Amino acid sequence: MRLVNTFAAAALATGLASAAFAQDPTKVGFIYVGPVGDFGWTYEHDQGRLAVIEEFGDAVETTFVESVPEGADAERVLRQMAQSGHDLIFTTSFGYMNQTMNVAKQFPDVKFEHATGYQRADNVSTYSARFYEGRHVIGLIAGGMTESNIVGYIGSFPIPEVIRGINSAYLAAKSVNPDVQFKVVWSNTWFDPALEADAAKTLIEQGADVLMQHTDSTAPMTIAEEEGIIAFGQASDQSSFGPNAQMTAIMDDWAPYYVSRVQAVMDGTWESTDTWGGIDSGMVAFADFSDKIPADLAEQAKAAADAIAAGELHPFTGPINKQDGSPWLAEGETADDGTLLGMNFYVEGIEGVIPN
Repeated sequence: MRLVNTFAAAALATGLASAAFAQDPTKVGFIYVGPVGDFGWTYEHDQGRLAVIEEFGDAVETTFVESVPEGADAERVLRQMAQSGHDLIFTTSFGYMNQTMNVAKQFPDVKFEHATGYQRADNVSTYSARFYEGRHVIGLIAGGMTESNIVGYIGSFPIPEVIRGINSAYLAAKSVNPDVQFKVVWSNTWFDPALEADAAKTLIEQGADVLMQHTDSTAPMTIAEEEGIIAFGQASDQSSFGPNAQMTAIMDDWAPYYVSRVQAVMDGTWESTDTWGGIDSGMVAFADFSDKIPADLAEQAKAAADAIAAGELHPFTGPINKQDGSPWLAEGETADDGTLLGMNFYVEGIEGVIPN
């Protein structure tokens, strides 16, 4: 009788332990460079986090830290997150790259995913979207709609991702409007509404009647609305801040990727990978086109998006020269990913100097 009870107790203990193990959630962390309420870059990453919760429910536990500066602070936050038992950590800005690699070396059992970077390790993956594909599409619209022939562009930091976008938008605009000019103001920040608003006003004073941005706040859209010019949303649909100004927006959809990578951790199938998705994968999408866009121009832009998705159109197809006039791509030649990932030059026709 005593032996039977021992077996029963052991079985009960094993059952309780198994139940506890089964209920132990996968811990997933997110480090954000801006506030979740920026209605741009960080907002869309947090929508991806919420999609993870919706998909997995109590099987996951997510945490996030917002407005983390790129630098020593990021490494401190990352280390604390890794120490607190997270299984997977997403670091969602280019400037977190070195910090991600440093902490990943110290915590080899934690999986890391770094957005827009290029350094990888056995426990570090990289992922990004081909934003330049979206900028080709909005560049067509900008070039076709500007009346002053001046498009203002607010850049954040002079990294390849941002330079690619400027070049792509300019080449597309030039293809429909040979007289178009791009004026670029560098903000040297991802998120600073006051500074971005000042940059927008400066560009308008210089004659811009179209605004583009690769910064994260809605301030440029708000200024465009106030000044009665047109603009394009960045990373998210910003039409509520510029119902008359926004022609469309490049939208970043991270949800499918985040769900799939969390699932891989749960399944034990996660491996270090490099993902660069575009319009075809849905990582790059568009907000509704404004009915202010001329019908023929809207059709041209939509056709370009479809052709890019189908692999029939590459935004960087020669002949294209560099800013100094030296040949870059010959007739019909397309840029390879390696060159695009390291792009540090303007194409011919863009004025100004890329800051160091």
